Amino acid sequence: MSFDYLTAMIFLPVAGALLIAFLPGLSDRVIKRLAAIFSFVPLALAILLFCQFDRSLGAAGVIQFEEKLSWIPAINAYYHLGVDGISLPMVLLTTLLGFLVILISWKIDLRPREYFAWLLLLETSILGVFCSLDLLLFFLFWEIEVIPMYFLISIWGTGRKEYSAIKYVIYTLFGSAVMLAGILCLYFTTGSLSMVDIAQTGLASFRVVVPTVAIFFLLFTGFAVKLPVFPLHTWLPDAHTDAPTAVSVVLAGALLKMGGYGMIRLCVTVFPDVARQYAPLLVALAVVNVLYGAAITIRQTDLKRLIAYSSISHMGYVLLGIFALGRVSMVGAVLQMFSHGVITGLLFAVAGLVMHNAGERDLRKLGGLARQMPVIAVVFSIAGLGALGLPTTSGFAAEFLVFVGSFSSTIVSGIHVYTILAVLGVVIAAGYILWMIQRVFYGPVLEKFNGVMDADMLEKVYMFIFVAAIMLVGIYPAILTDVIKLGISPIMGLLGG
Repeated sequence: MSFDYLTAMIFLPVAGALLIAFLPGLSDRVIKRLAAIFSFVPLALAILLFCQFDRSLGAAGVIQFEEKLSWIPAINAYYHLGVDGISLPMVLLTTLLGFLVILISWKIDLRPREYFAWLLLLETSILGVFCSLDLLLFFLFWEIEVIPMYFLISIWGTGRKEYSAIKYVIYTLFGSAVMLAGILCLYFTTGSLSMVDIAQTGLASFRVVVPTVAIFFLLFTGFAVKLPVFPLHTWLPDAHTDAPTAVSVVLAGALLKMGGYGMIRLCVTVFPDVARQYAPLLVALAVVNVLYGAAITIRQTDLKRLIAYSSISHMGYVLLGIFALGRVSMVGAVLQMFSHGVITGLLFAVAGLVMHNAGERDLRKLGGLARQMPVIAVVFSIAGLGALGLPTTSGFAAEFLVFVGSFSSTIVSGIHVYTILAVLGVVIAAGYILWMIQRVFYGPVLEKFNGVMDADMLEKVYMFIFVAAIMLVGIYPAILTDVIKLGISPIMGLLGG
C-alpha cells in the first residue's frame, strides 16, 4: 500500500497544533521545538515529492500522488488530493515558509502556546488549498485560514491591529461568498465537484444554468481579492503593516498565491473561451496593478507598508502572465508566484529584524544602520535587488519570462503596449527599492543606533536559507520551470496554443 504523502503533509501541522494547544505542562522551549518539528517534516515530504515528481513528457498534465476517497456521496463530493506542475511549486513554497516562520517567531513570548498553534493551522489550510482537487474541499481549506489570520493579527500585531484584522476578515469573507456562488453555479451546471473532471469534460456538453461569463467573474472576483487586484487591494497594506513579522511573511509569501493559483486552476482551465474573450480587460487591469502599486509604494515612509504596496505591484506581473495566455507567460506567472514568495518573505523577515533591533520603522528616522548590522544590511540588499529583478536572482528569471511570454503572445490584441507599460513598473521598483536600502542602511550614521545588535545565529540561518532559494532559482530556473511546464501544457491545449 502506497504512503499517502499529501495527507500526511497537510495534516501534520494541524496535529502539531492540537498537541501544542491541549497537551498540559509544556514549556515555551518545548512548544517551539514541537512547532519546528511539525513544520519541518512537511517540508521534508514536499522536497521528497518534488524529487520523485515524474518529469517525463508522457506525464504532462497528469495529476500525481493522487488520493481519492468518497466523502459526501449525496452531493458527489470526494476527499480528492493531488499535485501537478502548477501546484507542486506552491506546496514546496508553503512548506518552506511554514518552517522558516517558526524560526522567525523563536523570540515570541506572548502566549506562545496559542501563537504557534494558530501558525501551524494556517499552514495546513494553505497546503490544503494547493492540493485539493474537489471544489468543496478546496473551499473548506480556503475558508479555514481566515480564523488563524484574524487571531494572529489581532492579538500579536501592532498599531491598529484589531481594525486591520477585521478589515482582512471582511474582505476575505466577501471574496469567499462570491467564490462560493461561482462554485455552486458550476456544480448546478455540471453535477460534479471534481476540478479534474470539469476541466477535461468542459462546459459545452452541459445545459448552462447560469451564463459561463457570470460564473467566470464570480470565481475571478474571489481570487482577485486574495491576489489582490485593484481596486480590491486595500486590505493588504493594513494587514501587512499591523501583522507580526512571521504572519507578514506567510501572508505575502503564500496566502496571496492562492489567488493566482485559483485563477489558473479554475478561471483559465475551466473557462478557456471566456478567458480569451476578456483577456484584454484583465491584462489592462494587471498593468493598473503594476503601475498603481509602484506609484503608491514610492510615497510610503513606513518600512513594512512600503514592502506591502510593492507586493501589489509585483502580483500585477502574475495577473499579466496568466491572462496574456501564452505558454511562456503562464510559466513565468507561476515562477513569479514562487519568486515573490521567497523574496518578499525575506524582505519582511529582515524588516522585522530592523524594527525589533533598532526600535524604529519610520524611514525618515532611520539611517546609517549598515555599520551596526552589516549582515542584515547585506541580506536586505540581496532581497531588494531580487525584488527589482537583478540578474542571477529569481526575480529576474520570473519577470523576464512574464515579459517575454506576454510580449510574444498571439491571443491578446494590443499585448505589446500592455507589456511595455508593465515593464515601467520595474524601473519604478528600482527607484523605491534602492531608495529604501539607502535610507535604512546608508547615509549619515545616527548616534542613537550605536548599541543596535546585528542578526544572531538563528536569524542568520533562516536568512541564508531564503537567500539560497532566491539565488538557486535565479541561477538555475529550470529546476522549477521544467516542472511548471508540465502543468501549463494541458491548459495551452484547451486555449488552442
